[in-house]
Amino acid sequence: MPSTPLPPDHESDTPGPGAPLRRIPEATVVRLPVYQRILEELGRSGTTTVSSERLGASAQVNAAQVRKDLSLLGSFGTRGSGYDVTYLADQIDHHLGLDREWNVVIAGIGNLGRALARSQGFAARNFAVAAMIDTDPAIIGERIDGVEVRHPDDLAAIAESTPLSIGVITTPASVAQRVADLMVAAGIRSLLNFAPCRLEVPSGTLLRYVDLSMELQLMSFYQARHLHDGDVAAMPVIGSVGRTFDGLG
Repeated sequence: MPSTPLPPDHESDTPGPGAPLRRIPEATVVRLPVYQRILEELGRSGTTTVSSERLGASAQVNAAQVRKDLSLLGSFGTRGSGYDVTYLADQIDHHLGLDREWNVVIAGIGNLGRALARSQGFAARNFAVAAMIDTDPAIIGERIDGVEVRHPDDLAAIAESTPLSIGVITTPASVAQRVADLMVAAGIRSLLNFAPCRLEVPSGTLLRYVDLSMELQLMSFYQARHLHDGDVAAMPVIGSVGRTFDGLG
């Protein structure tokens, strides 16, 4: 049975502000945003409580997995009729670090970089595009949603005045390593790389890859098998397109 969360003014073992967060396996972390999106939809529809069975069915995992994942976030009370949708969403936000704002710099203001810079999902998730960099003289100085595109050589100065938490690399592969080096030198310790190449970063830097062409190749594999012999094996619904090479173990 799922557990009913305690109201915020009751005791629980959920870490409070400033308290160390529990170590959570990456497989669970990957599922948390999926649960979060489902909870948001439920909240918008006026649903106030949800069972682990319903949450699991929507996320395409079993109820036991849902309960195991959520138990890693803390104890939400005693057995009951379900999880409080708003409270559970707040707890997931806390553990995903979405209860604070993260400043993002995007390198490479081509089609993909512009699309990311204008993404409503960034602001909705407390990611603020605070800086954009590019080497194209025709782009430098342009303002996109109020943020001026600067030269990569200005990154250190930008970071001094505006602390940057996450760097997003959408440049050609040939310059991605130089951009990563500049970001690390500017104190950025979390990088999301869209360039189709492997990067080298110091230990202690979180580096994740989003390779869209690789994902299309995987889809092509399943599509070809389906056309060839009717194999209907599906790709995982819950998965991460990011591979981690962070030196953190």
